[in-house]
Amino acid sequence: MALFPQEALNDGVRKREVFGWAMYDFANSGYTTVVLTAVFNTYFVGVAAQGADWATLAWTLVIAASSLIVMLTIPALGAYADMHARKKALLAMTTAACVAATVALASVGRGDLWIAVIAMVISNVCYSYGESLTAAFLPELARPHSMGRVSGWGWSFGYFGGMLSLGLSLGYVLWAQARGLPATEFVPVTMLITASVYGGASLATFALLRERAAPSPARDSADPVGTAMQRLFATARRARELRDFSWLLACGACYQAGISVVIALAAVYAEQVLGFKQAQTMMLVFLVNIAAAVGAFAFGYWQDAIGHKRALAITLAGWIVMTVLAVLAQGPALFWLAAVIAGLCMGSSQSAGRAMAGLFAPAAQRAEFYGLWTFATRLSAIVGPVTYGLVTWWTSGNHRLAILSTAIFFVLGLALLMPVNMQRGIDTAKASG
Repeated sequence: MALFPQEALNDGVRKREVFGWAMYDFANSGYTTVVLTAVFNTYFVGVAAQGADWATLAWTLVIAASSLIVMLTIPALGAYADMHARKKALLAMTTAACVAATVALASVGRGDLWIAVIAMVISNVCYSYGESLTAAFLPELARPHSMGRVSGWGWSFGYFGGMLSLGLSLGYVLWAQARGLPATEFVPVTMLITASVYGGASLATFALLRERAAPSPARDSADPVGTAMQRLFATARRARELRDFSWLLACGACYQAGISVVIALAAVYAEQVLGFKQAQTMMLVFLVNIAAAVGAFAFGYWQDAIGHKRALAITLAGWIVMTVLAVLAQGPALFWLAAVIAGLCMGSSQSAGRAMAGLFAPAAQRAEFYGLWTFATRLSAIVGPVTYGLVTWWTSGNHRLAILSTAIFFVLGLALLMPVNMQRGIDTAKASG
């Protein structure tokens, strides 16, 4: 059996187009890996905020602020993209803005808190827009029965992009540290490396990916944004009628809250609790990316075989195990094991959620429904990290209790997944299409 079968794709879709689509995951993964997970979060806490007692909470509030902006705007952006068939054009604009804001992060030095805040908010908002827009292409490319594996192709390939950005950054950091250079010298260079990989790799997406959607009859409206908002409210009402999509939104909001904590704060936890140095943290995240690439790729095939719901439930159980191990870790060994489990579950659970959202979304409103999915995941990116930040603040820096609180999100996600009926959700989406 072919590893990348043509029959997994819709009629008229060529493999090189799927490669172009997957290249966007490859391009933007460096942003999450280097900026959010491995490097800039600890730099923000220790350098931009100068290690203040409120520094971790400040970082989580920056992530929350950017997520709130996305929550309030992404559904309308999705509605506009559907109405005008402009997913690709909007993706190009948001990509350019994210790359530019990441370059701006390179100018942050000691005490430059507001420069860091503004550049982080802009870059994270635009990154999130790109995530939603590129996800909306998935149902156009993959057949319904192959949604899981094609989604897995993108997620797994994306982690190699994260490893490229992180690997180049790690090489430079080791070189700089060997020469006694401080973080204020080498961290800005890692931001430039990340921006270069993001911008360069995304060019393949814009060269190969087609915009297949057709504009809706409302495209000539004198008030396109107002019309998009009207469609958004109608979509939200319809989403409530699609009970399985609604359950999935609630489930996704919960488990993505836990994942947001891991992405935004794992490096902070490693350095504050276990004494990891910058290079150790980057190597840890590199290992997580390897595990995530393997997990997302293999999981996509397994997901199609055993069912999306069951597969997602297994990964959520894995997340619960991971948080317990992280709390119990007194040294690097157990924490590295927890990191590997996190990697295996990370791409798998996110890929599963993206595929299920595609199956439950009516064909004519995919970008809008993916906008609602992004709304839910951005809500999680507020609740998860801010909860962690508040726990550390209230407990005078007890990161172990904060990471333990994260397990609650995965338990809730698992509970909210139980009412989801896959076949009913698919049939309802077809009937509403």
